[in-house]
Amino acid sequence: MVDSFKFLPRLIAAFYQNQQPLVEGEIPWTPLPKPLAECRLSLITTAGLYCKDFQPPFDSEREQAEPTWGDPSYRAIPTDSLPEQIGISHLHINPQPIQQDLNVVFPLQRMRELADEGVIGSLAAQAFSLMGYQGFPPNPRAWLESAAPQVAAALRAESVDALVLTPV
Repeated sequence: MVDSFKFLPRLIAAFYQNQQPLVEGEIPWTPLPKPLAECRLSLITTAGLYCKDFQPPFDSEREQAEPTWGDPSYRAIPTDSLPEQIGISHLHINPQPIQQDLNVVFPLQRMRELADEGVIGSLAAQAFSLMGYQGFPPNPRAWLESAAPQVAAALRAESVDALVLTPV
């Protein structure tokens, strides 16, 4: 059995274990509409990544001033971006492993390789990054009301069949 709270302090683990789910009911199983080798994929991470050249980082200044707030915005990241073009703006994770190898949270290079090898059909032109920390206590409502519908619309516009989600 996996202990999802193994590395959290007991008090914080107890807090999370006693939270009610934001969405009730079962999550519907959605099978792939076609073989993986014919599917267009995209990526979504909660690592707080952004494109250094043309996007602002996530709002860590406000989060430092208001520690119970988390930036609910998102960044669309072109999938042809190079690792050195991508920055990380996240106060709640150690950025060093990500800076050493972006693929640990955002496997763009691996996904491009899979597309080149024909394992997946193609990679969408855009991938997406959100800020995983959504305040304390966590409040993902802004994600659900703003970011999620916008990201979903962008994924539909690119005819994405499946996602690789890398939560941090």
